[in-house]
Amino acid sequence: MPEALLRLDGVGLERGVRQLLVGVNLAIQPGEAWQLLGSNGSGKTSLLRAVAGLARLGLSGTVTKTSSVLYQGHLPGTKPLLTARENLRWHPSGCVEQRAYAIDEALGTVGLAGYEDLPVHRLSAGQQRRVALARLWLTDARLWLLDEPFTAIDTVGTSLLEQRLQSHCEQGGGVLFTSHQPNSLSGLQILDLAVHAP
Repeated sequence: MPEALLRLDGVGLERGVRQLLVGVNLAIQPGEAWQLLGSNGSGKTSLLRAVAGLARLGLSGTVTKTSSVLYQGHLPGTKPLLTARENLRWHPSGCVEQRAYAIDEALGTVGLAGYEDLPVHRLSAGQQRRVALARLWLTDARLWLLDEPFTAIDTVGTSLLEQRLQSHCEQGGGVLFTSHQPNSLSGLQILDLAVHAP
């Protein structure tokens, strides 16, 4: 069996004096997509951020990542005064995307051809989300951590995103995402955080 892209062993999270999660075990193999389920406040976003190394929470247990990671939060993570093209050229991580043709191709793929040079604040909420999701066509990261990626996109966008996630997994990548919306990803596995409530 290939090495897991992400492994959680006995992971627990606490915020201040409040314990959010206990005993979370997970292994994401190449080709797998996992969905985090749980009610609001159950720790889904906190767990994703902790796995990405972004959370300032008490973390116990072991998190092992064996590949490059792309984290996408539930907010678009775009700068409103920059254009769609500029937002994709300058990633929040500080990395600079040099492939201008690839950026325009990604924007075209997500339905934003002709919007490349508009400031993001002039786009609708759904279009702003599409700018952020275009990063999924530009990254080389094998492990994707996505917080509510289906929020604020229409049925066409949902179908496009599902196809991209499926394609990523078929190419040996892995995905861990949160969503309150149904999806049709084949082979999807579920991690129900209700089981790990203290």
